[in-house]
Amino acid sequence: MKPQILVSAVTAGSGKTLFTMGLLRALKNRGMKVQPYKCGADFIDSSYLSIAADKESVNLDAWMSSPTHTQHIYNRYGEQADACITEGTSALFDGYRRMQGSSAEIANILNLPVILLVNARMAGYSVAPLLYGYKHFYSGVHIDGVIFNQVSSPAHYAHLREACSDTGLDCLGYLPVIEEVKLFPKHNAISLANRRIIDEQANIVASQIEKSIDISRMLNRCNRNFPCQYTLPYYSDTEDDMHTFPMSKIKIAIARDPAFNFTYRENITKLSKLGEIIHFSPLYGYELPEADLIYLPGGYPELFARQLHRRRKMMESLKEYAEAGGKILAECGGMVFLGRTLKSKENGTAYPMSNILPIDFTMPSVPKLISGYRKMTYKNTEFKGYEFHYSTILQDDTTNTCFMTPITNQKGTENAISLYRYKNVIASYTHWYWGEKDLLKLWL
Repeated sequence: MKPQILVSAVTAGSGKTLFTMGLLRALKNRGMKVQPYKCGADFIDSSYLSIAADKESVNLDAWMSSPTHTQHIYNRYGEQADACITEGTSALFDGYRRMQGSSAEIANILNLPVILLVNARMAGYSVAPLLYGYKHFYSGVHIDGVIFNQVSSPAHYAHLREACSDTGLDCLGYLPVIEEVKLFPKHNAISLANRRIIDEQANIVASQIEKSIDISRMLNRCNRNFPCQYTLPYYSDTEDDMHTFPMSKIKIAIARDPAFNFTYRENITKLSKLGEIIHFSPLYGYELPEADLIYLPGGYPELFARQLHRRRKMMESLKEYAEAGGKILAECGGMVFLGRTLKSKENGTAYPMSNILPIDFTMPSVPKLISGYRKMTYKNTEFKGYEFHYSTILQDDTTNTCFMTPITNQKGTENAISLYRYKNVIASYTHWYWGEKDLLKLWL
């Protein structure tokens, strides 16, 4: 038995991330070992939770992984924890298709109690029918408590608490308006300075949670059997049982710095089974490490275009490695780094990049987020992932140099951008999840 909580909300933008950060920090300050999780494919919120808990967060995604795999990684990462805290995605029942891919689906798969966060800034007693609907809408989810956010006064909270009581739900407390705490916009790299700010914000919210929320009662209400029960019969819909692990361990170099840091925890665990992992920094380093496989994850290279283009030796070594047949997997920002040029502003300087792929990238004058689930079939294996970026392609001259594989969204509609293959370089805007896949099949 251990406390296990999924924090969700009535609407998106209710303050789930800040509240979850504060709860993680409050439990950590009490001496508890907490394991954070994040529903969905989001990298940024997951990184905030990691800072707050001082423990790397794990993504749980019902689109990219099978139910059995989701249960497996939840149990494995939570085994040594005193409490498992999961932040939901969007509102409780919002998925890519009705409830599919929603926090409610994850709660059902893992049998997690839900703490429902309600943004009460403009709310009164009328939250009662809303809460009643959430309580009775879907029997596969159990709401074990309600917390109100953005509460303006004790009198305001009294009205809200009465509304909650009349629905038969347990009100566990509230958070007032905390003006000094605001998360960064999504298009913002987690630098060392920003990390310190996030750490401070986690402490501020944790202090308030200790004052106005009954943490002990919440933990008692959300105490559940651990590990969660596996879906029976025990099998994965997509997991490769026979992995083509090399006979001898390989060396894998992973880019990691403020410009390149969007990775799924389970992906890195899977890579560690293939061999030795070393990290390097395209932003601050000068030498490309010797490796059998180079992984360039996503991030925000457009925020560091000027600094990156000064790493000429690094980029020249990367190009030599690619031309010699070296294996490179590049995702989103990693693919941008492999391109010909990058403009951090639409009418700004075109900074030279590695020039492995004949593609020019730019940031639009008005940045627009392009995101959504993606899938492809490559080498007779279906891969799933998530696309998330603000940059766009300015000029694409890959027709005669690259092999391209179509990528579709979850509905099967072909995506505008394909997967590129040049020699042993594989690149796309999609962040792929291979926790259940044999990654090396890409190069067979």
